[in-house]
Amino acid sequence: MAIEVHKTAMVDKNAQLGDGVVVGPYATIGAHVKIGAGSTVGQGAIIDGHTTIGELCQIFPYALVGMKTQDLKYQAGSVSYVEIGDRTVIREFATVHLGTADGEKTVIGEDCLFMAYCHAAHGVVLGNHVICSNAVQLAGDVHLQDWAIVGGCAASHQFCTVGRHAMVGGMSKIRQDFPPFMLGDMVDGSLKVIGPNVVGLTRRGFKREVISALKEAFRFIYHSGLNRSQALDRVENDVEPFPEVKEFVEFYRHSTRGVC
Repeated sequence: MAIEVHKTAMVDKNAQLGDGVVVGPYATIGAHVKIGAGSTVGQGAIIDGHTTIGELCQIFPYALVGMKTQDLKYQAGSVSYVEIGDRTVIREFATVHLGTADGEKTVIGEDCLFMAYCHAAHGVVLGNHVICSNAVQLAGDVHLQDWAIVGGCAASHQFCTVGRHAMVGGMSKIRQDFPPFMLGDMVDGSLKVIGPNVVGLTRRGFKREVISALKEAFRFIYHSGLNRSQALDRVENDVEPFPEVKEFVEFYRHSTRGVC
C-alpha cells in the first residue's frame, strides 16, 4: 500500500514510514521516528525524538509523542526513547514523553487506548490492553500492567504500579501500588481497594472459582483484623492456590511503595 502524506505535513527525510501509513495535514514527524505499516497520524500531531510506533496504530489530531521529558534531571545530549506497540490508539492532545536517563524508554504496549488529554511522563510503562480514560496523568516511572484500566482524571504519583486486570476509578489519587485483579475507588479522599474486579474478570473469562478465591484473599487482607504479613500467610495457607492468588500475594510481598 502506498504511503499518503498530506502536502502540508512536515516529515523529515530520515523518518521511516511503513506501507500504508497516512499522515494528515500539518502533522510533524521527526528524523528518528519509525512508524509501522497501516498506522495513521492525524492533523497537527507531532511525533519526535527516538520514537517507534507499531503497526495499525492511530495517533489522533494534536497528540504529542516523543517530546523531551519535563524531568529536571535530564542532561542535554542524553538519548532516550518512546516505544508504542501495535494497534494502540493515542487520542487527541495526549502527551507521551521521552525517558530521562540515557537509554531510558517510555513504553505503551499493544492494543492500548490512551484517551484524550492523558499524559505519560518519562519512564512510564504500560503493558498490553491497558485503558487510560480521559485526562489520566501518569508521573515518571509509573507501571500499568496488562489489562489495567484507570478512570478519567485519575493521577498517579511516580514509581507506582497498578497490577494486572485491576480497575481504578476516576478522579483517584494513586499514591501507592494497587493490587492486581482488584477494583478501587476514592473513599474519604483516599484510594481504597473495594474488592475483586468481578465484572472485568468475568468478561475476560476468569473461572468462577478463581474469582471466589480472590474474594477470599481480599477478605483476609482487608477484613480479617490481621496485620498485612499475617494476612498474606493465611492467604497462602488457606486459599486455593490458583496462579492468580499467588500473583496477588507476590504483588504485596514485592511492593516497594506499599499497597493501597
